[in-house]
Amino acid sequence: MDYKQFFHKLNKNIINWWKKGGFLRATRISYDVVWNVILFFIIIGVVGLFFAGGVGAGYFASLVKDETVRAEEDMEADIYNYSETSEIYFADNVYMGEVSADLYREEITLDQVSETLQNAVIATEDEYFWTHEGIVPKAIMRALFQEVTNSSVKSGGSTLTQQIIKNQILTNEVSFERKAKEMLLALRVERFLDKNEILEAYLNIVPYGRNANGRNIAGIQTAAKGIFNVDAKDLNIAQAAYIAGIPQSPFSYTPFTNGGQVKSEEGLQPGLSRMKTVLRRMLDSEHINEEEYNEALQYDIVANLAEPSPTSFSQYPWLTNDIKKRATEILVKQLAVEDGYTENDLVDNENLKDQYEILASRALSQNGYKIHTTINKEIYDAHQKLAVEYSNYGRDKTARNEKTLEIIMTENEETGEEEPLVQPVQVGSILIHNKTGKIISFVGGRDFDIAEINHATDVRRAIGSTVKPTLVYAPAMELGVVQPGSIIADTDTEFYVPGSNDYWNPGNYSNRNYGLVSVRKSLYSSYNVPAAKTYVEILDTDPVENYFSKMGFSNIQDNQHEIPSMSLGVFEATVEENTNSYATFGNGGKFTDAYMIEKIETIDGDTAYQHESESVEVFSPQTNYLTLDIMRGILTQGTATSARANLRNPGVDWAGKTGTGNDYTDTWFIATNPNVTMGSWMGYDYRQKLDRGYSGRNQVFWAQLVNVATEIDPDLMAPSNRFERPGGIVSRSYCQVSGKIPSEICSDLGLVGSDLFNAKFVPEDEDNSLIRGRNVLLDGEAIIAGENTPEEFIQEDGVSFNPVWLEENGYDELDDIAELFPNNNEPWSNIAIPSLDEINNDGKVPNTPTSISKSGNALTWNTSTSKDVVGYRIYRANDPDSSFNLIGNTIETDFNIGNSKAVYYVTAVDYFGEESEPSSTLEVGDFSEPEKKPEEDSSEESDEDSNDGSNDDSDDSSGDSSDEEPNDEPNQNDEETVENDNSDSDGNSTPNDEPSENEN
Repeated sequence: MDYKQFFHKLNKNIINWWKKGGFLRATRISYDVVWNVILFFIIIGVVGLFFAGGVGAGYFASLVKDETVRAEEDMEADIYNYSETSEIYFADNVYMGEVSADLYREEITLDQVSETLQNAVIATEDEYFWTHEGIVPKAIMRALFQEVTNSSVKSGGSTLTQQIIKNQILTNEVSFERKAKEMLLALRVERFLDKNEILEAYLNIVPYGRNANGRNIAGIQTAAKGIFNVDAKDLNIAQAAYIAGIPQSPFSYTPFTNGGQVKSEEGLQPGLSRMKTVLRRMLDSEHINEEEYNEALQYDIVANLAEPSPTSFSQYPWLTNDIKKRATEILVKQLAVEDGYTENDLVDNENLKDQYEILASRALSQNGYKIHTTINKEIYDAHQKLAVEYSNYGRDKTARNEKTLEIIMTENEETGEEEPLVQPVQVGSILIHNKTGKIISFVGGRDFDIAEINHATDVRRAIGSTVKPTLVYAPAMELGVVQPGSIIADTDTEFYVPGSNDYWNPGNYSNRNYGLVSVRKSLYSSYNVPAAKTYVEILDTDPVENYFSKMGFSNIQDNQHEIPSMSLGVFEATVEENTNSYATFGNGGKFTDAYMIEKIETIDGDTAYQHESESVEVFSPQTNYLTLDIMRGILTQGTATSARANLRNPGVDWAGKTGTGNDYTDTWFIATNPNVTMGSWMGYDYRQKLDRGYSGRNQVFWAQLVNVATEIDPDLMAPSNRFERPGGIVSRSYCQVSGKIPSEICSDLGLVGSDLFNAKFVPEDEDNSLIRGRNVLLDGEAIIAGENTPEEFIQEDGVSFNPVWLEENGYDELDDIAELFPNNNEPWSNIAIPSLDEINNDGKVPNTPTSISKSGNALTWNTSTSKDVVGYRIYRANDPDSSFNLIGNTIETDFNIGNSKAVYYVTAVDYFGEESEPSSTLEVGDFSEPEKKPEEDSSEESDEDSNDGSNDDSDDSSGDSSDEEPNDEPNQNDEETVENDNSDSDGNSTPNDEPSENEN
């Protein structure tokens, strides 16, 4: 079959099939099949939708099954629990600034927000806000689809209501469960809050990145002020659009870095692009018109950004930190007590304490407290200025490790290279009101950028001699062990250190001792040995526990209750603690703990905390006044004369004490007046030795602190009244040798002093330290004359220390009893030192005096080397050929002979009456033979010889006459002058001298 025949037959068959109805029958069958298939899938789809809906509803129910039905009141409380930053106030309600916190927020009401800004927020974040009931299903489905398909474009599906739920009730967790709960709760919130309430809550909650100071901010008012420095009601369209766009990605769109700098041009682009998007949405929603839109696009956002503004931290870094620390401590105790815990529970359970510290810190940064402090702004500002400008701190030093002495290295910020750390002398001071304990001002350091640590409240340093009034003398006077007129022997002494095999020798600053001195003199001259002796005498009463610990010291270790060196201030304390202890004296002997936070108010104005001062009696009024009276002398004639010399109001009744740390690493001065107490400390952070003059530099700084504060508040700083002398204080005379009632001997010697006493502890026994008798001096010591002792060397009414008294006080164990003499030997030079040992007769004549010579009108010689010599005899002859006659005796090594022509020798006489061989002779005058004259002059020579003879007789007569009443009193003028000079030089501090102290 050919091709043509094939197609002809096919065509014929098709025509027959059509004519017989085959096509219509086939079409109908196909239609039925397709429809049935479509119908099947429609039924399956509907069933699937119902099934999916059921599954979805079941899944949604499973996600929210643990979410209990919340009460409206609870939800409303959570929603309106804005995290608002707490504020700090100086005394007298003077605003200082905000507490440094992780998030800064300021609450605002809706009527304070411009309508433009409200529209911008709604157009950007929730275009259906006014019509939806908490959620927008279409938006949720769109967001769900984007999530399932992992779309790079996220349009979001949360309404403003949902965002409130996320921020205030739930968390930022990314999960379907959280999203389901968010939707459920949003629907519930819309039932009891109207739209305006929801919008206001949102505008106060949402985060807005950083402000011009680099701080994290939240809330629309905080954003408006922090980004453009205008109120939320005054934002223009462009500014409103910029801020409204930030919440989608706060730290991407914010214009500032965390340091407060404006971002780079590239860094600003995301925020500017987002602003344009917001403007377009405002235009599309007809909140603005085309003209406003174009005008807003032309607005220079960057040029109108806010400048950084001073913050409480930038202006008052030490103060802000300290207030935050103290407020946290208060809230820790409050929150714990509210939950049924005690303060002891916090001490015993470190984890519990940590937990409440977190809660307290969060409350402080979120609850919008108003913290009212005791700090006087004017005085505080003046003190900070003085600390910066004071020019006599001393030189900077390369920092070294305290133990290894290795140089401390630091990284140079510019080069990145290591270089030695150079440290300045740091300073810390504090001003405290005596009666209330209010901290009026403090200086935390010289520069917060150099050292952030607060040297007034946080740094503990060795308190040195400032411990002597608080731990030694006031407790000892309270116990009746000493009084201001009590006498203590400042002699070389060692003390056993409990718990070791060591002995401790305190020593004085001057490396010398001062003999028998009064408590008053010991304290205002800051002698160490008397303080240590006094402390050891009361150590068994535990003065640390019974007095020291009552005055606010918090760093006391168990072993410090029994070590003698506590008397010289090895103990470490902060400037606040040490100064606070001195406020005890200013408050009549009652300690009131210092404080800085007067009151804490809630955001609603309720009082959350109110400080109440409590006082603890430490010293009786009598002991307190006696201590003050001694410390007055420290400023007038003791170690703090430089402080008083630099006061502009030197008549104010100040009483204080200096102190020096071990190895001269710390210098202190603390003083109190009837109103306030001021303390000042200087030292290096790495505890290096201060340069000479440190005490004077610190005292001058202290005085200048007082002066500037007095200019601001003279009534506070310079009271006209003086410390009031209480009853029970009497004035009594005492013997300066023993501290007892003066005896006749003590009075005759002029050794009677007068001082104040507690009437309960006045001396009752008469002085027995001195005795009269037949004494001779033996090797510098007075002893009772023996039966063979020559009478010419015996002092019939001589005065010496009583051997019994020496033994009673342990002075008989001194290597040299002469150590008891004060530096000023007048009138002490009239007291002889008795020999406490039996004198043994060696049966030998004493050794002969040597080196006889003449000086001026005096014959002088060296002492005999024999130890039992009691005096010397002087012999004279008219010429070398004449016999010698005894012309006098002395206990000294010189004798006045005038200028007569004669020959002399000296002998030594011992206790038993034995006399030495004569010394070598000394010729005074010219005894050589005269030259012979020529014969013709023989008659004249004879006459001259005759005249010479008569002259010689005359001279002899004159010499004998002058020697009949020799001056046998000791010539002590030169020696006394030297002694007095030494005493003035070493015994008393002048304003330019270092204090006489050496704390170990």
